[in-house]
Parts: sequence; C-alpha cells; structure tokens
Amino acid sequence: MSAVNIPERFKSPVLLRAVRPWLATLAVLALVAPLVVMLIQDFYEVPLAPSSFRFERPLAGWLAAAALLVLIARGHLTRARAPRLLVSRGADLQAASGSSRIWIAALLTGCRVVAVLLIALGLMGPQSIHARDQTEVEGIDLVLVMDVSLSMQAADIKPRRFEATKQVLDEFIQRRPNDRIGAVVFGRDAYTLLPLTTDHEALRSMVSELELGAIDGQGTAIGNGLGVALNRLRKSTAKSRVVVLATDGDSNSGNISPVQAAEFARALGVKVYTVLMGAAGDAPVAAGKDIFGRPVFDRGNFPINPELLKRVASETGGEAFQVADRESLEKSFHTVLDRLEKSDIEDAGRVYGELLAAFLGPALVLLAIELLVGAFVLRRWP
Repeated sequence: MSAVNIPERFKSPVLLRAVRPWLATLAVLALVAPLVVMLIQDFYEVPLAPSSFRFERPLAGWLAAAALLVLIARGHLTRARAPRLLVSRGADLQAASGSSRIWIAALLTGCRVVAVLLIALGLMGPQSIHARDQTEVEGIDLVLVMDVSLSMQAADIKPRRFEATKQVLDEFIQRRPNDRIGAVVFGRDAYTLLPLTTDHEALRSMVSELELGAIDGQGTAIGNGLGVALNRLRKSTAKSRVVVLATDGDSNSGNISPVQAAEFARALGVKVYTVLMGAAGDAPVAAGKDIFGRPVFDRGNFPINPELLKRVASETGGEAFQVADRESLEKSFHTVLDRLEKSDIEDAGRVYGELLAAFLGPALVLLAIELLVGAFVLRRWP
C-alpha cells in the first residue's frame, strides 16, 4: 500500500487542532491573571513586592505541574481516545473550519487548567507581609518550664495543681508584656510548647489548651525540661535570661540530671528559679463523685525533693520556693518577676495575612463555568 500524501492545504487544520487547547488556556490565563492581581493589590491592598508579599510554602509550587498534566490529558489524550467515524471524503472534512463548539470546548479545558494552577498557587500559602515598627522595649528572655506528670492532678492546691499552675501562668504572662517568653513541658521526657516569642496571646492560648496526658506523664524528667529550656535560651542576647521551673515532684526520669542542667545554666549565665508545689509527698487526689455529685478524694503519695531544687536554684543564682496553696503559688511567681533585671530587646516582628481567597475564589468560578457550560451548552442531546 502506497503512502498517502496529504496536500499542503490540509496541514494547517492539523496544526490548529494541536495548538487550540494551548491558545485557549493562554486566553483564559490572560483574562484571569489581571483579576487575581487586582484582588491582591486593590481589594487586599498588598503590593506584589518581596517586602510585602510571600509564599509560606514555596516548595508546594511543584504542584503547578498538575496544570500541565491536565492540559495534556484534556487537550490531547481525551481527543485522541474519542470515537471516530470513517468517511470517504475525510480530507474535505479536515479542511473544513471548526464550529464555535470546538473553541468553547477548548476554552473550558483552559478554565480547568488555570483553575488547577490557581489552586496550586493557593496551596503555596500566599501571604501579605505587614512589618511592625522597630522599637526597643525593656524586658527579659524567659522560659517557663511546666511539669505535666500525672502527679499534677493532686488537689492540695485548688482546684488541682495542674489547673492552678495554668491559671497562675496565664496571669503571669499578662503581667509581663515586654518579655520574650517561651514554654517547655515535661513528664517522662521534655518538649518545647512554644519558642521565645512576644506573641503572648498565642502563648496563653497554648497554655490554656494544655491537658494532662498530652505527653507521657509516667515520670518526672526535671533535668530534661531544664535542658530543653536552656537550648531555647542558648542563642539569646538579652542581658537577663531566666528559667522558671514549676514542678511537684522528684526527678526520676530523663537522661540529664537536674544538677547537670544547673551546671549548663551557670555556664550560660542563665538563672533558674524553682517553684515546688506541695508541702508533703502525701496529697489528696480526686477519685470521682458521690451520689450527690460532690467530689470524693483519695490520698496519693508523690515524693518531693526540695533540697534538689534548692541546689539547682542556688548554683545558678536563682531562688527556690515551696508552696502549699494557691496564694503562695501566686506570690512566688511575682517575687521571681520583681527580682529580675531588665534588658533592651529589639522587637521588629512581622504580621502575616492570608491571601488564599484571592487564588481560590477565581479557581472556583472557573470550575463552575466549566461545569455549567459543559452541562448546558456542549451537552449532546439524543
């Protein structure tokens, strides 16, 4: 069988059919891109400059490749798999100009491609950047180290040691507006709850949501808790760097002893203030309620080691406190704060605003257009 030579006049429709999805996509992109820019600059009032706009997750930009895959699949593969009818005068049909339905279908492909591209850009986390004024404030760098072992459920400090500590810490944070404060929690091991920050509302929120059982509480790793706190203060340049440790037990877990942690603190010039909750190892523990709804208490034995905490505090230039009720717990924290030095801290924070809607909104509109036009305009009626 001899090869069929296609006349030159029939080649242009083939080329047009190949580039039509790309041309339609570029047309949709040319219409939508200025709209997105207008939303960001005029509606959100954010200039598209590196100093005022950023992507929080730039690596998510690889997802934009999905738009190219959609274009190839919808623009070429789907058409290649479509059913065909063989006719005797195919050359004449090939030369015939396409109807408007063909271009509408191509534009709908462009709508989907651009929508996928916008969604990928939205997943990159577009944000506006609002720089706060750079000011000098007096404050200290301070890390709160909080015991969340199961012994904190004892009720000798009302309502429980754990709740009382959270409430006192919340008040403490509110009274230190110019300090950079971080938080560490420890039980069997230690973890950073929040690094040093001037965003006290975020810190208060995280402390208030903290619950016993969030980490393994079958142990009291005081040394590990101090070690994590010191790691947070290691690069601080503040003149006053302080750790406030609130615990109710003896150190019986972890791979760093409290004495070793105290030596590290002394080498770094960090003062450690300790607050031991509970006057004795024997304390009431809630055991449920009676038939009248009143709380029933049992007795629990929780060993304490005040001498260890005094040694940690004295070796670092801090002070040790032992409290048996809510009032003395509050006084101990305020005493610590009143004795701290202050230093100048440069606060030049930034506030970020989310711009996801500027990308997701147009994407949803494009998908809706594709769905409606495809259902009512391009629908093949029997």
